[in-house]
Amino acid sequence: MTLTAVLVLAVGTYAFRLAGPLLRDRLRLPDRVKELMSISATVLLVALVATSSLTRGQGFAGWALPAGVLVGGLAAWRKAPFIVVVVLAAATTAGLRYLGVD
Repeated sequence: MTLTAVLVLAVGTYAFRLAGPLLRDRLRLPDRVKELMSISATVLLVALVATSSLTRGQGFAGWALPAGVLVGGLAAWRKAPFIVVVVLAAATTAGLRYLGVD
């Protein structure tokens, strides 16, 4: 039963991935729809970042984690290399936790 479910999900995922390139030339979306899709992707990404950085379990994650995410976000915005972004975010969070800020 589990193998069947995995295979069905694999085929469905592959079909979704294949549909994009196959339908690119056949389906014309208005510019407004393209703009809304771009905005909605950004909103979903921001919501994911906010949820994962502000909550731990059922409660507030503390101040260290959001501060680390903020520092990492600022470094990424300034076009720092990925490894620098990760190290800055982790160092900020670890440093604040070491100082007793939770």
